[in-house]
Amino acid sequence: MTIGKLMIAISIALLVIGLIIDYVPGMLSWFGRLPGDIRVTGENKFFFFPITSMLIVSVLITIIVNVFFKR
Repeated sequence: MTIGKLMIAISIALLVIGLIIDYVPGMLSWFGRLPGDIRVTGENKFFFFPITSMLIVSVLITIIVNVFFKR
């Protein structure tokens, strides 16, 4: 795959994500609130570590990269 095709694929993915966020914001409201995502709140402190959400993102990126770079 050439760099041009990769840039087109990334652009299309960003466009789709942008359209989803803009026109259907409730569709991704579950993201960041999964079991396994760590949230600690205090009086004036907030800590958020999205372990499960980042595992899902990692798996999706791995699948996409393997599909595009498969020979």
